Amino acid sequence: MKHIILSICLAFFFLSCKNENNQLENVSYLRDIYSQPDASKWPEPHLDSLIDKTTFKDIGLLGEVEHPKDNPYSAEKKLLGKMLFFDARLSETGQIACASCHNPELAWTDNITRSLGHDRQNNKRNSMTIKNVAFAHTLFWDGRAESLEHQASFPISDPKEMNTENNVAVERIAAVEGYLPLFEDAFGDTEINLDRILKSIATFERSLVSRTSKFDRFIKGKKDAFTDQEVLGMHLFRTKARCINCHNTPYFSDNQFHNDGQALFGTKDEDFGRYYHTKNKEDLGKFKTPTLREVSKTGPWMHHGHFPSLLDVVEFYNLGNPAPIQKKYLGIGRDSLIPTTSPMLKRLDLTKDEINALIAFMETLSTNTQRVNLNLMPE
Repeated sequence: MKHIILSICLAFFFLSCKNENNQLENVSYLRDIYSQPDASKWPEPHLDSLIDKTTFKDIGLLGEVEHPKDNPYSAEKKLLGKMLFFDARLSETGQIACASCHNPELAWTDNITRSLGHDRQNNKRNSMTIKNVAFAHTLFWDGRAESLEHQASFPISDPKEMNTENNVAVERIAAVEGYLPLFEDAFGDTEINLDRILKSIATFERSLVSRTSKFDRFIKGKKDAFTDQEVLGMHLFRTKARCINCHNTPYFSDNQFHNDGQALFGTKDEDFGRYYHTKNKEDLGKFKTPTLREVSKTGPWMHHGHFPSLLDVVEFYNLGNPAPIQKKYLGIGRDSLIPTTSPMLKRLDLTKDEINALIAFMETLSTNTQRVNLNLMPE
């Protein structure tokens, strides 16, 4: 009997060693194949049937920033935009600047559930990072702004943000003598108007591109930049975890809108997202896919800011995004406003180790905190 028990134990020991060796061999293979930037040589991503594979673009290195023809880049315009971005005189109280919600030392967001604006009012949604925003196709969680120039006009006049009429904001900037030479350097003369203010801010924002991340170094060929856990996490991101279906392209966002079950129908935080902008019922509960670059530093997460950790985010998706409907809030016309969760979202059945590996990989997308050296504001 002792010999039988010993044989069984030895069999289990050798089997576990074999499995461990296979796992190490697999990670070694993944490390070799992922540590180069040609995504066509990577393992096939697990794409949902709804994804257009002819236009799909995998994750990778960020490209060059493109500037619109009617607002070409210049260092002078960027400097002017930087001053305006940090200038609270654009707000009614003189206390709120663009940087109030997009702090460079907080990954260009503010790390609170929902930003505070004019008269200490809470904004409706969490403040998105503007790092790498040059690669966004539309702006805001609902995509209501079509360009950075367009987007920059919203906070100034929003009663919950800066609460200033656009013409008043222009008058305030025009009254500052120190701005005259800055506008002249940027535009050729000292005329100050809203269009120039918005173009300058947009030019500055397009310059906010992440430095090389750990992920970037790894796929550029630095094989030892990633731990085994991070290598596995990258593979899971593109396969079993299905993150790649929405968080693709080097920007780690498909720049599309999806309903991931967080419209919070029938609650005090109910938000129909893109529907408010388009009035198209197919857009009920849809929100823009946020970038995952810098994601470990941009919490709390989601449009409502209710998720305090990346673990909460991953666990939510791992469960298949349950979205209970508050039936008591249904009534005349309300049943037609029930958002339909995207069919791409499915239970993932990730193990605890896989969840930890996935989070470890996402953390490689962040870079060191940047501090902005501000010259004296114009007076």
